[in-house]
Amino acid sequence: MPSSALLQSLVWTDYRLAVVFTVLLPLVLLVWALVAQAEVIQQLLVIYWKVSSLLAITVYLMIAGLPFSFLTAAMARVMMPISLWFWADLNEEIREQPFSWLKLIFTAWRWALTFYCGAGVLFQLPFLRCGFARTAFASDSCQVWLEAPKLFRQSFHAGFTPGFLGFWAILALIIYILTLSYFIFFKLGRQGRSALNQ
Repeated sequence: MPSSALLQSLVWTDYRLAVVFTVLLPLVLLVWALVAQAEVIQQLLVIYWKVSSLLAITVYLMIAGLPFSFLTAAMARVMMPISLWFWADLNEEIREQPFSWLKLIFTAWRWALTFYCGAGVLFQLPFLRCGFARTAFASDSCQVWLEAPKLFRQSFHAGFTPGFLGFWAILALIIYILTLSYFIFFKLGRQGRSALNQ
């Protein structure tokens, strides 16, 4: 385990990279795809945003100090790249499109996000224990992960208590799990890896 100062630096770097790779770049790409009327890229990015909402939910779970937020954080990092590569029909359509700067940058971002999320999961593995034991959760190495979400609350939700934000995060998580379960158990068998038949 790295020293506390190094760990804090690594965790904050991870949060900064997360903002760039999981929020800013896909937002720019979505706006660009809308302007360019690139429907296939739009559709894939809309699917990405639906799946990646688990990362936003995780931030609010961490604000509330809920240990299982470490599990949802790891799950979000696994599911985001899957959402971008799972759909065979969309991937084929993108491959067959003629060269464009949007296609090139989208493809580069998709690979970069995949590597970032993969490295992030490996980085978070030692901290999954924070989600299972209160004593581990209370340790400095686990609490350092809550610093950025707490700063986010102070900056954007100063008027709301962590408990209030946590309540809405849990409700959002329940809706997310129900929606994902519906997709896995009912829609996936019917449509397979085809997003265009939804």
